[in-house]
Amino acid sequence: MNILFQNVMPSPLNSIKHSLDSIWGNKFSLSKGQKVLLNASSGKGKSTFSSILFGIRSDFEGELFFDDKSTKDFSRSEWTGYRRTKLSIVFQDLQLFPDLTVSENLLLKNDLTQSFLSNEVKAMVEKLGIGQKWNEKCGVLSMGQQQRVAIIRSLLQPFEWLILDEPFSHLDENNIKICLELINERCDQLGAGFILTSLGSNHNFIYDNELKL
Repeated sequence: MNILFQNVMPSPLNSIKHSLDSIWGNKFSLSKGQKVLLNASSGKGKSTFSSILFGIRSDFEGELFFDDKSTKDFSRSEWTGYRRTKLSIVFQDLQLFPDLTVSENLLLKNDLTQSFLSNEVKAMVEKLGIGQKWNEKCGVLSMGQQQRVAIIRSLLQPFEWLILDEPFSHLDENNIKICLELINERCDQLGAGFILTSLGSNHNFIYDNELKL
């Protein structure tokens, strides 16, 4: 699925002066399979960008196209279909179920999508260094541990684009490296692309395209 932004300008950012190379108010496209970095300071609209792309926000001028179809024409059921098969996301606030354990948060998603065997999900948890937290409630985990759970959960479905909204803000460089390896592996398996928003670091990953705000 290719993505085209056609002069998109979020209503809350309309009064702010944006640079000439900003994505806001300009036309640009993303091709399926690309690895994309969106690097900017707080308040520039990274989460707004992610929310528009995922269909949570529609308060913008201009148009967003998936292939040749404007998202403004999408029904609620069409958005649901895209989120099941074409778009996955790690929200900045993670949106885990705090009273459910790590295994329950992950297997609940995996049971819906039938993407992996349960032991394969457990292997991802082990790879990201939180295997010992498998039966602990997510609400008692550190933010870095919760981020790793949310990253794994986002991979437990089919997708063509993975949206990662500051997913590494509480992780050290070694854990970021391991997470990126897992993300790259899953995206390559699906022939999918991902968009990583960041507060200032490119996390030493090789990207195909960089967007500016």
